[in-house]
Amino acid sequence: MNNTASSSPDRVQDITDRLNRNCLCITLDISALREALEREAGDPAFFETFIRPKAHLFSQVPVFLSAVTVDEMREIALAVETTAQLAAYKAAVLSWGPEIAQVDHGPLGALMGYDFHLGEDGPRLIEINTNAGGAFLNAFLARAQRACCAEMDIPATPQSFEDAAFRMFQEEWLRQRGTGAPQRIAIVDDSPPEQYLYPEFVLARQVLAARGIDAVIADAGRLRYEDGRLSLDGKTIDLVYNRITDFAFDQPEHKALQEAYRDDAVVVTPNPHNHALLADKRNLSLLSNPATLEAWGVDPGIRAQLAAVPRTVLVDPDNADALWKSRKNLFFKPTGGHGGKAVYRGDKLTKGVWAEIAEGGYVAQTLVRPSERMIKIDEIPQTRKMDVRLYTYDGQVLLVAARLYQGQTTNFRTPGGGFAPVFVI
Repeated sequence: MNNTASSSPDRVQDITDRLNRNCLCITLDISALREALEREAGDPAFFETFIRPKAHLFSQVPVFLSAVTVDEMREIALAVETTAQLAAYKAAVLSWGPEIAQVDHGPLGALMGYDFHLGEDGPRLIEINTNAGGAFLNAFLARAQRACCAEMDIPATPQSFEDAAFRMFQEEWLRQRGTGAPQRIAIVDDSPPEQYLYPEFVLARQVLAARGIDAVIADAGRLRYEDGRLSLDGKTIDLVYNRITDFAFDQPEHKALQEAYRDDAVVVTPNPHNHALLADKRNLSLLSNPATLEAWGVDPGIRAQLAAVPRTVLVDPDNADALWKSRKNLFFKPTGGHGGKAVYRGDKLTKGVWAEIAEGGYVAQTLVRPSERMIKIDEIPQTRKMDVRLYTYDGQVLLVAARLYQGQTTNFRTPGGGFAPVFVI
């Protein structure tokens, strides 16, 4: 994320719109990216093994945003986190959260992800994620760009993201333990080498190791909990960087992690409480309801920021008929879903799928069409949809990245798509 000279907001917006339409240059310096990743991973085969096979992981073009837009997104994310501290909000969202999420052990949630579509009236917050993937990869991507126009003033970017991420894990430890520091951190997922973003786990491990932490990548099913100690291969785990998407640790293979978390025997971030407080999709029905927010006494300034959350309602048999009639302006998401799985644009729905949605377990969100980025493939200009993600911790933006795609959701299967660096004008 980079800055150029300041100008009037309208003028800057015009510039960014023009660049996203007309700047078709390839700016990704693939050699620089390869060298940086292999150096960080300490593996000369890292790129060929983990990155080259993922042909659509990285886009070759950047996305341009105005500083005003990025600041608006930051303020919206901060408004969400401020509202989430209200007693009335907590009571409401925890009422539908799982039992394991009721206790707050202290951590705020490492690397929160706030996903935006840039609508005609400004950024709109379409989703909030714990376990938000891609940050470590995007940090390297942003540093492997070539300037192709005056607006792309690329300054030297030291390891500011990596340093901030390291401090984030230290802070999460202190929020639960109060003193000291974790000695061993486990980056935990199910069958990690099979995960699409596994190379990010390797980078995160190396970032932590370079700063004195014994970091390991762990399959959640291999963790053991005995005598008040969570361990992997006999070695104690102090902190878990949690990347599994079983947000309540309900599955049998997560039993050790579940029990250790319940017993306060390990620091977990992000954890079930973080997910219930911020990322459960049902929460958007509260954050997008002006009457509810006013009744809770939410500050008018905060309510104005939360107007950027598209109106979202829970689907149930009582409102199903009305939602079916207005489906062309709606987007349907499973309340327990993640990663764009089982989501449907209303105008694409079949009656068979609708019959399942109408039973409940879904939210209906007012459709906000994504903005677009022009790219060039085989010398032919093409359009790609675009969304923007803020990676944050404790209300502070650590990184801004975009994703380019075709279809209903981001998918990393689109030629010319994938993660794209954001340049701030």
